[in-house]
Amino acid sequence: MEEKKSNPIKVILYISLWVIIWGTLSSFIDYPLYKNKIYLEGSIYQYLTFTITAIISIICGKFFYKKIEL
Repeated sequence: MEEKKSNPIKVILYISLWVIIWGTLSSFIDYPLYKNKIYLEGSIYQYLTFTITAIISIICGKFFYKKIEL
């Protein structure tokens, strides 16, 4: 059987897309929490928000990577 070779440019673009998705989603979640003074800027909760969404983004990125052919 022949092994599938992935195109490095497509892989870099795919990872870049997921970083953009992660940052956007994190910001959409963070903004109302920050504006409603649920937590302060730079607090551990803000870091936690971005960390949790990063973990979710990594899991989703790996899942969809297996589904598409790059």
